[in-house]
Amino acid sequence: MTPKKKLTLFDLDHTLIPIDSDYEWGVYTTSLGWTDAAEFTRRNDAFYAQYQAGTLDIHDYVRFATAAICRQGAIKSEGAHADFMRAVVQKAIQPQALDLVRSHQTAGDLVGIVTATNEFVTRPIARAFGVDELIAINLVRDPDSGWFTGEIDGTPSFREGKVARVQDWLAQRGLDWAALETTFYSDSTNDLPLLERANHPVATNPDADLRALAAQRGWRILELFKKEND
Repeated sequence: MTPKKKLTLFDLDHTLIPIDSDYEWGVYTTSLGWTDAAEFTRRNDAFYAQYQAGTLDIHDYVRFATAAICRQGAIKSEGAHADFMRAVVQKAIQPQALDLVRSHQTAGDLVGIVTATNEFVTRPIARAFGVDELIAINLVRDPDSGWFTGEIDGTPSFREGKVARVQDWLAQRGLDWAALETTFYSDSTNDLPLLERANHPVATNPDADLRALAAQRGWRILELFKKEND
């Protein structure tokens, strides 16, 4: 029997990088004076509480998270993001995370990043990991300006949406789940639908709920990042 092709998928925030890229981008743009610091913090904390409670409206959140770049336009936003990559993201990318991704690529796996953070923030981060295949929240572009409107384009890659987006992505390549041996790395129970869909779920730097669930189900637990007191 011919062995199945291997598909390896990674969540991004707190999985491959020990930060939340969307949150850090918001902090960075606030430091540029693009948003009011107190109001940004208040609203972001409220959205994070909803995320933890499982009640987050992803469309409302993405409008909030992209409001600054929608106002500033493409040239300013792209320039600021390049600076953000140098000042924040590159410092957060750790050798063991790069090595993990490259080990799967070297083994011949089909490798992708699947994230609930929007494409503007995450595309350059995926490139920094040498990953061409990114499934992120796609954003609607205004037909006149060509720039983002703050609305989500299609199915958001969030919770069950991650499974749907991966399935569509596979179908575009003439592939399906049955033909693949799938591994998925994630830190959060928000990714439970895709973790359960994978042949090899890996709880990576898991939050408390995912750690308990992984232990109960016998899933692999990977501590990719050292704790501060290690």
